[in-house]
Amino acid sequence: MSLAGREIVLGVSGGIAAYKAAALASLLVQRGAGVTAVLTRAARRFVGSATFAALTGRPVAGRAFDPAGHPLGPHIELAARAEVLVVAPATADFLHRAATGAADDLLAALVLCAECPILVAPAMNAAMWAKAAVQRNVRQLEADGLTIVPPGSGWLSCRQQGQGRMAEPDAIAAAIEAVLPPQAEPR
Repeated sequence: MSLAGREIVLGVSGGIAAYKAAALASLLVQRGAGVTAVLTRAARRFVGSATFAALTGRPVAGRAFDPAGHPLGPHIELAARAEVLVVAPATADFLHRAATGAADDLLAALVLCAECPILVAPAMNAAMWAKAAVQRNVRQLEADGLTIVPPGSGWLSCRQQGQGRMAEPDAIAAAIEAVLPPQAEPR
């Protein structure tokens, strides 16, 4: 499916699966979407901003305060233009912050400001994914209207097998397409 002309904000939290977020950004751009990446401080320890800037052709957002680039605040301006906000990977820490309404960084504040569909693609160690606290946060996010793109099973970076692998970019792109509102007809 073509995503031509659609505006997607891609939030990347700090986990090893951030490399798959780069592949997702590339896939979305290839399908015609305008993609703005928002990287948490921890995400930039795994994949650099230059990677996402090159793949999307846009500056990467990461600072909650950017009066020169976003006079109203990046959380306001990016949320206003996003047709979908997708967080991939979503770490256990990010799930907790989003489920409790924290706004301690730009990505968390975006989740609170966004009025568009929000998708979350968790990624973490299988033991973490199985914890009651993580599952409670996932249920809360679903109850709050967010769409969870569940992790798959397989080889994890901790050299174990189990559930916790971030969904593949194609599956996340399909989930994005499924929640996008219809495009307005040109006049």
